[in-house]
Amino acid sequence: MNLTDLKKHIPSMSNISDISLVTKGFSYDVKYFLYEESDSPKFVLRTSPKQQFQQKKQEFDAVTRIYERGVKTSRPLEFGSIEALDICYMILNYVEGEDASEILPSLSTDEQYQIGVEAGKELKVMHEIAAPGMESWHERRLLKHNRQYESYRNSGVQLPEEDAILSFINNNLIHMTDRPNRFQHDDFHPSNLIVHHRRYSGVIDFNRYDWGDPYHDFLKIAYFSREVSIPFCVGQINGYFNNEVPQEFWKLYALYTAMIIFPTITWTLKVVPEQLESMLARIRVVLEDHQNFEEIVPLWYKEN
Repeated sequence: MNLTDLKKHIPSMSNISDISLVTKGFSYDVKYFLYEESDSPKFVLRTSPKQQFQQKKQEFDAVTRIYERGVKTSRPLEFGSIEALDICYMILNYVEGEDASEILPSLSTDEQYQIGVEAGKELKVMHEIAAPGMESWHERRLLKHNRQYESYRNSGVQLPEEDAILSFINNNLIHMTDRPNRFQHDDFHPSNLIVHHRRYSGVIDFNRYDWGDPYHDFLKIAYFSREVSIPFCVGQINGYFNNEVPQEFWKLYALYTAMIIFPTITWTLKVVPEQLESMLARIRVVLEDHQNFEEIVPLWYKEN
């Protein structure tokens, strides 16, 4: 989309002076920053194929509910479709600040920890939203795991620790029984968090949102957040639980961290095959953190 198309098809954006394509990230949406006579973006425009209209409308409504609960995030402004371009779109306010994954390492340990605490508290608020009626989380997640493991077996990649990982998963699946169905951001890590003036400013990118066990939202700590900032990770967990982390959480955190190993490999092969070695290195770190899942609490948390 260009500036002419924007003003022609979305009249509410008639004051926009410039538009720029956002190339960062793995979202399937096409994203743009919109400007109003300023060097800083004013809005974010996300577009998708028109056949995704219902799915994207549900996403827009979910973000609206999150925003109305007081969560620091982009304010949802407009949703619609453009027949001539065969797309649907949503417009949101731009959250001012910097990508947390880029700024966290330059901050003090205390600042990183406090940003994590605030992020954990915000995540807790999101998790208060109950899912619409659906089958149990345990059944859905187990079926997904079986499909993902089968795909991994056909991927041509085999981890030396596969048997240990699979054994741990099978011995701990019972912990998913009767877990609640709640809102999940499903991609909650520093690259989707904003820091402004050295403080937590908000969460963005809800396009992978889902419904299920809220504890499942913590697994990105193991694969992404941990390599950016351990103090942030510790803060996120402590902030979420107000410094009283239940043992049940660690059992499920370790289970979900183990379950995501196999689909992480197949996703990498499908989407960014050139990053397979770096992803395998991440997995190796996870296995070391959990001593091949002989430990449910990761070493980086125990040591901080």
